Amino acid sequence: MSKPDALLVDVAALVESGHSNQMPLSVVAGGAVITGRLAPEAVWRQRVSEVLADSAHLTDFSAVFTAAKTGEGPPTHLHFHVAQILQGTMGIPETGGMYRVAIEDVSAWSMGDFSYSDH
Repeated sequence: MSKPDALLVDVAALVESGHSNQMPLSVVAGGAVITGRLAPEAVWRQRVSEVLADSAHLTDFSAVFTAAKTGEGPPTHLHFHVAQILQGTMGIPETGGMYRVAIEDVSAWSMGDFSYSDH
């Protein structure tokens, strides 16, 4: 989107103000479908920092996520927790990942997350 969807910005702002990571959302960005739960940026950064700190090879990157401050004004990015990129009939990764998506890159979105069943 050349101009971010004001409604999506409002949803992201509400997630930021509530400090909840329970809002299910699916978006199309750059041709990829990403589905998962939105989290406030501070919660997302903390979780990414913890994962990096637990890695023998990536520990040094942990501080980047805890030192950075969240922006002022309306949200510019969506922060997904336990998210998947949908590919065919499966989600990558199976266990869910942490994704950051620029709101201006979202071309379509839907409340709720997608799941597949082979039944």
